[in-house]
Amino acid sequence: MASIKDVAAEAGVSVATVSRVLNDHPSVSDDARTRVLAAVAVLGYRPNAVARSLRTDQTRTLGLVISDVMNPYFTELARSVEEAARALGYSVIIGNADERPDLQDHHVRTLLDRRIDGLLVSPTDGGSPLMLEAARAGTPMVFVDRWIPGMDVPVVRADGRSAIRDLVAHLCGLGHRRVAIIAGPAATTTGSERVEAFREALAEYGVPLPDAYTGQGDFQAESGRRVTEGFLDLPEPPEAVFAADNLMALGALDAIRARGLRVPCDIALAAFDDIPWFVHTDPPVTAIAQPTRELGRAAVRALVDRIEGRPPQSVTLPARLVVRRSCGEGRDPHPPQSPTPVQRSTS
Repeated sequence: MASIKDVAAEAGVSVATVSRVLNDHPSVSDDARTRVLAAVAVLGYRPNAVARSLRTDQTRTLGLVISDVMNPYFTELARSVEEAARALGYSVIIGNADERPDLQDHHVRTLLDRRIDGLLVSPTDGGSPLMLEAARAGTPMVFVDRWIPGMDVPVVRADGRSAIRDLVAHLCGLGHRRVAIIAGPAATTTGSERVEAFREALAEYGVPLPDAYTGQGDFQAESGRRVTEGFLDLPEPPEAVFAADNLMALGALDAIRARGLRVPCDIALAAFDDIPWFVHTDPPVTAIAQPTRELGRAAVRALVDRIEGRPPQSVTLPARLVVRRSCGEGRDPHPPQSPTPVQRSTS
């Protein structure tokens, strides 16, 4: 393998000149730059990435810690991050937290030890002393999808509130009044936010959300199955179930079918986080779709801005409701155009 000294000898310049050309230094003459680049091409020289990182204090590497690689949403997010980073000349090292705070911190610590230039994280809980310490130490960091309240870190996320209101309008328009939710972990911002948005939207239509219709899940399929079984055991089961992520929706679908029930004839089903599988289920599942690829690209841009000294920006993109057949069809041919005002006491 050719060395930098070989390139210098081939081009008839000093090693320092070769180094300046490779680092795009403006002090090099056009003639010297042309000869060095020609020598690099002839010899097939490739700079030593480790040595360069020691000289420049940059590795051109980003770290990404996602909550669950088995969740198709995060798989697509990771793919988008990797593509966007590669286009900007960065590589990505990915860690899978598997929805475990201890594993999340393990990956964060490992990535920091690898001298990454910046860190993208979708936190598994509402607090991490390690990430707080890293942010205070100046590590470039961006939260994506989820975030840790109170930390001065840019956040790139989707706003699902409007889409959840659209879902509730869809359910109420079809005549559903007994509506339940399989919630994500309350310690995550997405888990708490989706329950709150769902409850508020139902209240606009005068539909209550009793405690019995609020089941605690963990963004995993098994919890969706368990919670749905509990709903079906109630003396008055819900008419519709909203799962706050796609894996819990698949678990709910398993539980419904195991009872010999049909969607949507016996019970309606909807999900947050649309995935390709939902088109192929019977019936296709109504879901809230996040702009996953756009989120990945925006997160990389925000992090690279932070790394390269530009002010990073938090980004919020809209989610949207994708209506299919899992909530029913035609139960009410005239769905309400706007919520029915709820009378509240002024005393």
